[in-house]
Amino acid sequence: METQNDLTEEESLKKRKQKKKIAGVLIILAILLIGALCYFVGIPLIKMAGEPQKFREWVNSKGIWGPVLYCVLVIFQILVAFIPGEPLEIVAGYVFGTLNGTLLCLLAASLGSITVLFLVRKFGRAVLEIYFDEEKIESLKFLKTSERKIIIFLILFLVPGTPKDLLCYYGGLTDISLPLLIFICTVCRFPSIITSTVGGDALGTGQYTFAIIVFAATAVVSAIGILIYKKVTKKGTASPNSTDSENKSKR
Repeated sequence: METQNDLTEEESLKKRKQKKKIAGVLIILAILLIGALCYFVGIPLIKMAGEPQKFREWVNSKGIWGPVLYCVLVIFQILVAFIPGEPLEIVAGYVFGTLNGTLLCLLAASLGSITVLFLVRKFGRAVLEIYFDEEKIESLKFLKTSERKIIIFLILFLVPGTPKDLLCYYGGLTDISLPLLIFICTVCRFPSIITSTVGGDALGTGQYTFAIIVFAATAVVSAIGILIYKKVTKKGTASPNSTDSENKSKR
């Protein structure tokens, strides 16, 4: 005979699966919509991202729609979390210059982050499971109960090299206020974005030595950022306090 707890767990699992399906459908529809909007320009954009000069000429030929389409591409990259964002940031610097490229990246990052956070707040963990494996999601579970989660989020977003799309998605599972999360997921990307756009701008203006220095320095800082991220997540998951707090919250 099934107990009440068994039924509750079964219902919870069923609801979770339903939410995951709904979230998956919504994301697929969003991807199809963006794909439809970018059908005639999306493929050229992706191809020309590897040829910055042609990309610049193409963007300039589109007038005001060039920056708009670029922002759509960045939003798409944030939604489809496994696509790397750094190449697009470098292209932004090459095509639009450091200032305009950085502003465009921050604007697109803000819109993309708002969309992601809305989906996660609406459908929960199921959204993360579409893109990230269980191990990556579990490595951040301590952030739900940590008393310093806001500071940790700020640090991890400010440091280049950390998985910001994963952090953005997971932020939606925490109780951090939505305005603060949007601020962190947008403004705190600035150090990572500015290093890429400065390097891209240097390439676009023929300052190749300076570009190499910028990218080399960025690579070193990113490597340090990865180490910091691994240390923080390892310490967080091993912390008995965070585990105890999480167990208490479930009671």
